[in-house]
Amino acid sequence: MGFGVEGLFVWSKTMKKVCFFMFLLCLNAASFLVSAESQTCPADLGGKCSDSDEWQGEFFPGIPQIKYEGPSSKNPLAYRWYNAEEEILGKKMKEWFRFSVAFWHTFRGTGGDPFGAATKYWPWEDGTNSVSMAKRRMRANFEFLKKLGVDWWCFHDRDIAPDGNTLEESNKNLDEVIELAKELQKGSKIRPLWGTAQLFLHPRYMHGGATSSEVGVYAYAAAQVKKAMEVTHYLGGENYVFWGGREGYQTLLNTDMERELDHMARFFESAVAYKKKIGFNGTLLIEPKPQEPTKHQYDWDAATAANFLRKYGLINEFKLNIECNHATLSGHTCHHELETARINGLLGNIDANTGDAQTGWDTDQFLTDLGEATMVMMSVIKNGGIAPGGFNFDAKLRRESTDVEDLFIAHISGMDTVARGLRNAAKILEDGRLSELVGKRYSSWDSELGKQIEEGKADFEYLEKKAKEFGEPKVPSAKQELAEMIFQSAM
Repeated sequence: MGFGVEGLFVWSKTMKKVCFFMFLLCLNAASFLVSAESQTCPADLGGKCSDSDEWQGEFFPGIPQIKYEGPSSKNPLAYRWYNAEEEILGKKMKEWFRFSVAFWHTFRGTGGDPFGAATKYWPWEDGTNSVSMAKRRMRANFEFLKKLGVDWWCFHDRDIAPDGNTLEESNKNLDEVIELAKELQKGSKIRPLWGTAQLFLHPRYMHGGATSSEVGVYAYAAAQVKKAMEVTHYLGGENYVFWGGREGYQTLLNTDMERELDHMARFFESAVAYKKKIGFNGTLLIEPKPQEPTKHQYDWDAATAANFLRKYGLINEFKLNIECNHATLSGHTCHHELETARINGLLGNIDANTGDAQTGWDTDQFLTDLGEATMVMMSVIKNGGIAPGGFNFDAKLRRESTDVEDLFIAHISGMDTVARGLRNAAKILEDGRLSELVGKRYSSWDSELGKQIEEGKADFEYLEKKAKEFGEPKVPSAKQELAEMIFQSAM
């Protein structure tokens, strides 16, 4: 069959378009390769990176040691309110906070989300999830901590070392990276604030770990936690966290909730036993969260977690790691969750972040709201501090923040916010007016009858007699507006 002159002309135009399209593809591929190379070893570092985990030079060139310069400073790479050695209410600021950097957000966060690809390409990354790349990240982590002046960091096992094809291979990878971390710790005060096992990312954990319907998964999760506890202890970690992102359900129609809760309790009992066996004196922490990724997570909030621990006789073995954004998701304020944990003797650590009131998911933003930070610190002061826990910045840069210096600016801003919150909370406490207002509101309970009730010495018959004797009670104003005025005056 012949094309004819007209057909040949159309074919010629089509081929030109195809050739031009192929040219663009090749150009794009070449551009990607150049871009990838520049992300691995940027020209401004003068070829200081290598194929191994070694990095010849600074990871953060141009970023100085972050120092305190005071409230009048306009320097974004300086502390304005956080003065580590300054004493507030008899304790140094660094002791009040025990700040920690979250390895996963800081060094594994890419800016990717369900609707878009990664936006962050840190200069030391080579695009792999190899052991050598993991070691390079660990070196970057230690330089970051030292420049920030922070002594603690937190990790999931699979954040710091790649998952292997078998449990043995995964453990070997983890051991190799942990040995480097141990070496980097020498000559410094840097230690893990806490470690944990990542029991939510791998497909084997789609039904949960400790609450999986498959017994083999339960066993695998136990083995992974065992190893994570060992390496946390080996590095001198002070706490160990359980966050059950998939310990819950999507529907009760196919779920035996009672059995799953019993299994989770057995899992925690085993963790307590193993902690004691290896001589780990750190605190075991449960991190409540209501949902995401599950529809309903079993440790919904602080009250739910406390009830679970009491029911299974674990109340004296665990404390809670309260995350402010998780409080938002559960319909509470962070202040509420901290107070619930505190009055139950369970406040062990704070994941310092915040959420966006206009969204319904875990946005993990750095805490920059001064009012919220002040209320957080009011609870911490009432608790007498938070050691051996601390303030871990479980927070990530916004997707659109892509400069390396943004990592520092975000942490500086978060640290300054809660430091200013501490100063405000101390001011409120020393002023005394808010405490006086609360005391006056409950002053009737300081009466003889009030004491009898609080001591369990007043039954219903006695109270009925008193009610007839008193007549209609006079109910005073709660003075909420005055309380808010006093609080705001400290800002």
